[in-house]
Amino acid sequence: MSRTSRFLLIILAEACASTVLASAQAASSQTEASIPATSSPVAYIYVDSIVASNKTQIDAYSAASNGRLTKIAGSPFPTTSSYMALNGKWLFATNGIDIYSYSIASNGALKRVDSYTAGSTGGGPVRLFLDHTGASLYDGYANLMGTGNNGYQAYSINQTTGKITFVNQVVGGPEYGNSLSFISNNEYSYSSSCYHFTPSIYGMKRESNGAIIALNINPAMPTAPAGEEYCPFLAAADTTGHVAVAVQPMQVFAVAGPYQIATYTANSSGNLTTASTYSNMPKTGVGNVNDIWMAPSGKLLAVAGTTGLQVFHFNGANPATHYTGLLTTSQVDQVFWDNANHLYAIGQKAGKLWVFTVTATSVSQAPGSPYSIAQPIDLIVLPKS
Repeated sequence: MSRTSRFLLIILAEACASTVLASAQAASSQTEASIPATSSPVAYIYVDSIVASNKTQIDAYSAASNGRLTKIAGSPFPTTSSYMALNGKWLFATNGIDIYSYSIASNGALKRVDSYTAGSTGGGPVRLFLDHTGASLYDGYANLMGTGNNGYQAYSINQTTGKITFVNQVVGGPEYGNSLSFISNNEYSYSSSCYHFTPSIYGMKRESNGAIIALNINPAMPTAPAGEEYCPFLAAADTTGHVAVAVQPMQVFAVAGPYQIATYTANSSGNLTTASTYSNMPKTGVGNVNDIWMAPSGKLLAVAGTTGLQVFHFNGANPATHYTGLLTTSQVDQVFWDNANHLYAIGQKAGKLWVFTVTATSVSQAPGSPYSIAQPIDLIVLPKS
């Protein structure tokens, strides 16, 4: 997902952030061959990367409790895919036309077991994601039905064979297609975009059979300074019905400042409301936002962008607050958390996979991080603890 920002607000936060950055950068890089396993895996990490024209592979790792990574036996696994999603048993990947199903062995190894043709000439799936239960697979679909607009498709998953079956689709405008983030009730999911500078925060309702229906909502944008408006990008839900949205101030189609973090609250009908304003939203320091991802606790939000990676405290309905400075100053394209306080990040330009241990009170770079991966393009994590 190129999922897509900026500066610390107070001097004290900047000082703390500098300490965090220094600590993170102090960990030395090591080659994978020199890194032994130190504990039972807390997660399996899969990175799709480009190795040649029209050829990709999935690099697979197991993560120890301290965040140190070890290559999984058989890795890398050949594929032609670019985007991935998984539940505890199956990994799904797409090349923009087909959706492949891979079984996940007990040691994390992958084996392709099925292929489903989802795309057609001129259009196909460009994002994959699942609901919280892992029962339903969804794709963000470009040029759905040849209309020039995008949409979403829903599939059921046979948990015995890994095969997927089409359930339904939602055709929308060009703003559709980004991954949707499900709130805690697993019924409503959200994303956002700003196609041609038209702000849009939208949502879907999930039915009991996994089908999705577009919500009839039009959430208000945060209050902006006079003469400005906000352009939103992506969404990340916490564990209690709140949603973080990255928003960038614009003035007559020109960027007016760094991305900020807005907070929305979902009601029982799926509508979103916000008390965010330009004065209470923290500014980011990551350049153009590429990705945002909520920690399993719902208390920490990772924000990745063209100039680095940053973590914020997420406080439910209250404004998010600054936590770290830039954990790296390289471009970061995608981030993901496991359940053991590890934050994973990939950067295609740098050719790196970073691992950080992040709690509410401390941040450090994991032993062995960063790892070199040529042109990583997608990241997915399977927590094992």
